[in-house]
Amino acid sequence: MPKLMLKFEAAFIKEIKLDKPAFNLGRKPDNDIVLDNAAVSGHHCKMYESGGTWFVEDLNSTNGTFINNKKVLKAGLKSGDTVTVVKYSLVYVDENAPAVHAPAEAPLPAQKPKTSQGALEVLENPSDERKEFDLTALSTYIGKSSQAAVPYKSGGLFGGGPELAVVITMRPEGYYLNPIKEGYAKYNGNPLNEKVVLKDDDTIEVGATRFRFFIRK
Repeated sequence: MPKLMLKFEAAFIKEIKLDKPAFNLGRKPDNDIVLDNAAVSGHHCKMYESGGTWFVEDLNSTNGTFINNKKVLKAGLKSGDTVTVVKYSLVYVDENAPAVHAPAEAPLPAQKPKTSQGALEVLENPSDERKEFDLTALSTYIGKSSQAAVPYKSGGLFGGGPELAVVITMRPEGYYLNPIKEGYAKYNGNPLNEKVVLKDDDTIEVGATRFRFFIRK
């Protein structure tokens, strides 16, 4: 069965099996694949199967739909193609295709990045009893879903909040903080709308929970 590997920038989010004839993608919650970013159109594009081939069709989106960095209105997919919608990328993988498997899905080098060990300390409103979280994975999510290694407590009377709010990515040169739900989290007291480099003693607020990023000595 064909599938999509959904990523936000370089960070892997989840695998999506193409187990029905069509999928709608966009920012609004009525889409089959919700891409929660202000630059994504409400109903951005659709993917559907026809004659044994999966197609991507743009739905008059504001910022366009791209396949392998080329803007398209409608195009068929082959295994390994990357569909880009703003900061999201969806790698199409068909394991039954005669072509070689998607090179974009090749595993990362085995060696661990030579990065000083980063961690998060919970300063206010912990979601559970844990007070610290080591950032040892290439991508660490703060959110409510089972994919999130670091949980947070929702603010406000009615709770809520995104399933995945931010992702911290580890690279050889250091750690980066990326918003998934733009403007929801705060970085050093300011709304987080774009990727930033994390420095020792930076603060991150997600919902009602406040964290401190630090480098273990």
